[in-house]
Amino acid sequence: MRYRIEKDALGNVKVPGNAYYGSDTARTLENFRISGIRVPAELIDAYLMLKEAAVLANMKAGKLDRRRGTAIARACKSLLKRRGDDQFPIDIFQAGAGTSTNMNVNEVIANMAIGILGGKKGDYSIVHPNDHVNMSQSTNDTYPSALNIAARLSVEKRLMPQLRHLQILMYAKSREFADIVKIGRTHLQDAVPMTLGEEFSGYAGEIERVTKMLERAADELLELPLGGTAVGTGLNAGREYSKYAIIELNRITGERFIASTNRFATTQNRVEILALNDAIKEVAVVLMKISSDFRLLASGPRAGMHELILPSIMPGSSIMPGKVNPSIPEMLGMVCLQIMGVDRTVTNAAEDAQLELNVFTPIIAYNIIFGISILSNAVNAFSERCVRGVVASRKEMSRQVNEDLSIATALNPYIGYSKAAEIAKKAYKENKTVMQVCLEMKVLGKEQLRKILDPRRMAGR
Repeated sequence: MRYRIEKDALGNVKVPGNAYYGSDTARTLENFRISGIRVPAELIDAYLMLKEAAVLANMKAGKLDRRRGTAIARACKSLLKRRGDDQFPIDIFQAGAGTSTNMNVNEVIANMAIGILGGKKGDYSIVHPNDHVNMSQSTNDTYPSALNIAARLSVEKRLMPQLRHLQILMYAKSREFADIVKIGRTHLQDAVPMTLGEEFSGYAGEIERVTKMLERAADELLELPLGGTAVGTGLNAGREYSKYAIIELNRITGERFIASTNRFATTQNRVEILALNDAIKEVAVVLMKISSDFRLLASGPRAGMHELILPSIMPGSSIMPGKVNPSIPEMLGMVCLQIMGVDRTVTNAAEDAQLELNVFTPIIAYNIIFGISILSNAVNAFSERCVRGVVASRKEMSRQVNEDLSIATALNPYIGYSKAAEIAKKAYKENKTVMQVCLEMKVLGKEQLRKILDPRRMAGR
C-alpha cells in the first residue's frame, strides 16, 4: 500500500495514500483497536448534514470564502449520496466526547473538497479540516447536535412508523376476534370471561400509549447546542453563525430544530437523550409483555393454552419432528432484553458527566442508535411475520369457557361471595360445570342461571 505523510501537533503520521481521512483518523485507528464496531452510519450522516449547514452558515456570515465553502458543501452532499463508510472506519470506543469522530468527518470532507478544487489529498493549504470544515465549531457542540439529529431522524423515519403499523394490525385483529369469548387470566389462573378482541385491543392501546410517549421524547431532541463551541460560550462562532446554521440544517433535514436557550446546559448534559432512552425502554417493556403473552397463548398445541396459532415460519427443533416454536415472539423478547441493557448503559453514561462536558457521549450515541435500529427491525418482523398471520383457536377457547369455574363470579350479586365460592370448589372437586352444580343445589332457576352464567354476557357481548 502506498502512503502519504501528514504532519500534526505530535509529529509525522503515515496515512494510506487512497484514504480521504487524515492524520487524526490514522492515529485513532492505531490507538483504539477495541471492538471492531464502527461509528453508526446514522451518526455519520447526521454529522455530514450538520457540516453542510455549518459551511453554508459560515459563508452567509462572511467568514468563509465562497470557493472553499462551495467545495466543502459539495463534498458533504457527495458523501451522503455515496455512503462512504469505508472512509469512516473508527471504533465506537474512542477518545472521550467524540473528537475522533468529528475529526474523521472533518478530514474526509476536507480531502474530498481538495479533490473538487483540483488539489491532492493532504494539501490542507487548500481546505483545512480544522480551519475551514470545523470553522465556528467544536466537537463539544457538534457531536451532541449530530446525536440529536441522528436519533430524531431514526425515531421518526424508522421506529415510530413501525410502531404505528403494529398498532393498526393489533386493532385490526381486535376487530377480527371481537366475537370470540375466552377465559381471562390473572395470576396465570382462570379469571372471568372476556373476548380475544378485548385482549388484543389492550395490546393495541398500550402500543399507542408508548408511541405517543416516544413522540413527545423525540420532540425534546429538537433543541441543539450548536454554536456553543467548546463550553457553551460560543467562542470563535460569532453572533450570526448559530442562527444561520439552524436555518440551513432545517432546510437540509426537513426538521424544525432550534438553538438551545441555554447552551451550557445542553453541552454539559444529555437530558434530552435520557428522555428518549426512557421512552424507548417503555416501548421495550410493553413489547416484552406482548411477546410473552403470545408465547403463552400459543403454547401447546396439546399440553398448553393453544388459544393462538402463530404462523409457522421455520422448524422448531433439531430433534423433535414437527415441532414449531414461537420464533418471532422469542426474537422480539431478546431484542427487548437488549434494550434494557442499552437503557442501563445510557443512564450510567449520562450521569457520569463532569463539569462542562459529558465525555461518554460516544457510547450514549452508539447505544441509542443501535437500540432504535434493532427495535425497529424487530417490530417490523413481529408485525409482518407473526401478528398479521395469527389465527384464533376458536374450538379450544370455546371448550375452556364452557368448563370455566370463574364464571361463578357472576353469582355473587344473587347468592353472595361465600356461596358462589362453595359452588366453584364443589364443581372443581367433582369435575362438573358450575351450571351443573347450581342446578343440583337448586340455588336459582334454570332460565335465570342460563342468563347469569352466559359467558358472552359476562364479556359484554
